[in-house]
Amino acid sequence: MANHFSALKRARQTELRTTRNRANKSRLRGALRSLRQAMAKSDKEAVQSAYRATVSVVDKAVQKGVVHKNTASRYKARLNARVKAIGAK
Repeated sequence: MANHFSALKRARQTELRTTRNRANKSRLRGALRSLRQAMAKSDKEAVQSAYRATVSVVDKAVQKGVVHKNTASRYKARLNARVKAIGAK
């Protein structure tokens, strides 16, 4: 356990950041999961709305520092390709 005041403060800050990061990461995973479920049902309108919501969550995850911007770009590109494929069916 930390003994110095500065080390105690760092421990508190780390705990808060960990909680925040975990919540943001969970929100991202949940959005991706809901989009995949909509894709499985092949409902065009549901997929479109879920895609828009997911892209928003991915962009917010980049702002929060949860994922790197290139990783987010890759996620969005792959999801967009799958959404287009469903739209073409």
